Amino acid sequence: MKVLLVGGGGREHALAWKLVSSPLLDELVVTPGNAGTRLMAGQPLPAARCRLARVLALGRGGAPVRHEAGGPEELCRRERFDLVVVGPEAPLAAGLADRLEVPVFGPSQRAAEIESSKSFSKDFMLRHGIPTARHRSFTDLEQARAHVTGVDYPVVLKASGLAAGKGVLLPEPGRATLEALQGLMQTEAGHEVVIEERLEGREVSLMGFCDGERVLPMRAVRDHKRLLDGDRGPNTGGMGAVSLEDEVGEWCALALEPAVRGLKAEGRPFVGVLYAGLMLTPDGLRVLEYNCRFGDPETQVLMALLESDLLEVCLACARGRLEEARFGPGQAACVVMAAQGYPDTPRTGDAIDLGADNPDSVVFHAGTKLVEDRILTAGGRVLGVTGLGSGLEQALANAYRRVGAIHFEGAHYRSDIGRTA
Repeated sequence: MKVLLVGGGGREHALAWKLVSSPLLDELVVTPGNAGTRLMAGQPLPAARCRLARVLALGRGGAPVRHEAGGPEELCRRERFDLVVVGPEAPLAAGLADRLEVPVFGPSQRAAEIESSKSFSKDFMLRHGIPTARHRSFTDLEQARAHVTGVDYPVVLKASGLAAGKGVLLPEPGRATLEALQGLMQTEAGHEVVIEERLEGREVSLMGFCDGERVLPMRAVRDHKRLLDGDRGPNTGGMGAVSLEDEVGEWCALALEPAVRGLKAEGRPFVGVLYAGLMLTPDGLRVLEYNCRFGDPETQVLMALLESDLLEVCLACARGRLEEARFGPGQAACVVMAAQGYPDTPRTGDAIDLGADNPDSVVFHAGTKLVEDRILTAGGRVLGVTGLGSGLEQALANAYRRVGAIHFEGAHYRSDIGRTA
């Protein structure tokens, strides 16, 4: 099979890394990719990279990988693909899956609205009895200010539109909240804002493979959004993630299954990965938000643990024939190495020394580029260093050992990933 993978972040490098282990794959084309996917191009993957997960094995020693700069629609016009796998939310929200005349692993534009509009998503949850926080949506600043000052609970401010994982603000009550609200509503993503009750509890990410009717949950993951140790500092796209040991059947029944049923009932059948951000409160589970794609850096953790053939699962979803998705028994942890100045003004152009390969870890590229033979920083979140182990403590130790061997100017990472998991 010939597959096109759309995206250029750490999530897409992890997906490419797993897709090439499929015996079904003849060629993988990546657009736009990054230094990690470019280094995969034209050569088999070294065996050491596949020792990371004892459950992984290259079917044929590595299918050919080609790195392209053209857009997915242009590539599909020029070449024939058997499947297109779309990583990021923006092209899905823009209707890419609707415009391609090939099987696509990714939802239609109408189904992707469950992420592209938090206002729609919150109303959708109410319509289908999905437990969530108290909330109101506003497009008028003065009405929003009046609501904030009138409620008797702390609030979270959320841009209704896509904000690359940075549209959620948790300001201090009072003046700071009003100032944050004004700033958020001046952004493109925040011209409509959702103001919701700030919940307390344990936060969990739960994703499921969907074929329009069925959903199969993946392993639960804990993301770490804040920039600094101790969950301090601004929200980011994610500074690390760890797998959890929880049984997810009940969470899937409360959060994923009713969403898939509801989307189908509303004429928006969902194909791809449905992501539920959950808060486990003293009063029970609440859904914070839905995303229409794999999370990042959660994908790096999940791909290290996935036993099933990812290509086979994606194709089954696109064809409406999803039956099985198996994950291994070990644990995995990802530590994100970010550039100096992230998330506001990340520094770029610094050379990266990756050190020596380690059989218990793998380095997934995100904000990187390849210039001649040099790997340079090219974005805020630069690398996702993922370790595997029989338990979480071992997985974290393997990840941090690898982090310690990597060097680039101004590198920043959290030292407490997984500490509260």
